[in-house]
Amino acid sequence: MSRIGRRPIAIPDGVNIQLDNNYIKVKGPKGELERQLHEDIIINVEDAQITVQRPTEDKKHKALHGLTRSLVNNMVQGVTQGFQKNLELAGVGYRAQMQGNKLVLNIGYSHPIEIIPPEGLEIEVPANNKISVKGIDKENVGAIAAKIRALREPEPYKGKGIKYEGEHIRRKEGKSGA
Repeated sequence: MSRIGRRPIAIPDGVNIQLDNNYIKVKGPKGELERQLHEDIIINVEDAQITVQRPTEDKKHKALHGLTRSLVNNMVQGVTQGFQKNLELAGVGYRAQMQGNKLVLNIGYSHPIEIIPPEGLEIEVPANNKISVKGIDKENVGAIAAKIRALREPEPYKGKGIKYEGEHIRRKEGKSGA
């Protein structure tokens, strides 16, 4: 049986769960999330916990079991604590700043790049070489952070670019003189 899938999800105080035909709504202090889950997976909300079960031992149901449990857990965690991804800019003249609700990046191109965060996400710039993406939906936070990183991925020779906080860039040696 799935080790992740069989663990119950504790419902913290202040979180309201509505389940209707595998359409789940999770409402908490930070906001509200909703998602349609696969119809084969059985979801039970009882007492102060959610359990996820699979109907058969099929390979498909085994895969959906752990996935569904993780999705529901991320929804509960998102509405209570939220999620955050931190990015770092490395390079001469690379900087980030907020202009209103837009993120403006100067990352070595001939023009500054502007990013408007989608609804429900918040972008902060604590220092001019650090970016913080916050939100309640883990999927969206990761997608926007990856989109920002893809604008100028770190290169292996000098390490210039946008990287995740704590990410290790494997460095290469430059060409040798003949």
